[in-house]
Amino acid sequence: MNQALFFYLNNLAGRSVCFDGLIIFFGQYFAYILVAVFVIIVLLNKKENKERTKIFALATISTILSRGVITEIIRFFYNSPRPFLNPGVHQLIFNETSGSFPSGHAAFFFALAMAIFFFHKKWSIVFFTGAILIGVSRIIAGVHWPIDVLGGAIIGILSSLVICKIFKISYNKN
Repeated sequence: MNQALFFYLNNLAGRSVCFDGLIIFFGQYFAYILVAVFVIIVLLNKKENKERTKIFALATISTILSRGVITEIIRFFYNSPRPFLNPGVHQLIFNETSGSFPSGHAAFFFALAMAIFFFHKKWSIVFFTGAILIGVSRIIAGVHWPIDVLGGAIIGILSSLVICKIFKISYNKN
């Protein structure tokens, strides 16, 4: 099922220059925009400095844990080759040939989206949508298998939940 879904999505690539451009944008560059928006949200937050510090700390620790620690530990013990190493795969984004599972991008951006969820529910919808767009675009671009993105999403969300529990951050219904 993982391969069937991958090839279904990856076969969308290479048909239109405009569509390929969008996939490259979301799979490779949109991440920078999301991070910039996060920084702006934190800086322009009208709440007190303590609240801004909590948002920033939760997001930072969660993303480091998910992307920098858990993802790298899994990749150290389990090497999953990138899909673009297979013949017939449309590769739109050129990436290193390191392990594919789990997706570091998905782990990072789902951790960020979940961290934002605890403080700004409405903004978290934007960030979850962005994380999904990044993940699906990286599948279409031939960089990740669907299971890589799903695994990264689970790691990111769970990382934020664990850090939230450790620091006893309560859910805000904004």
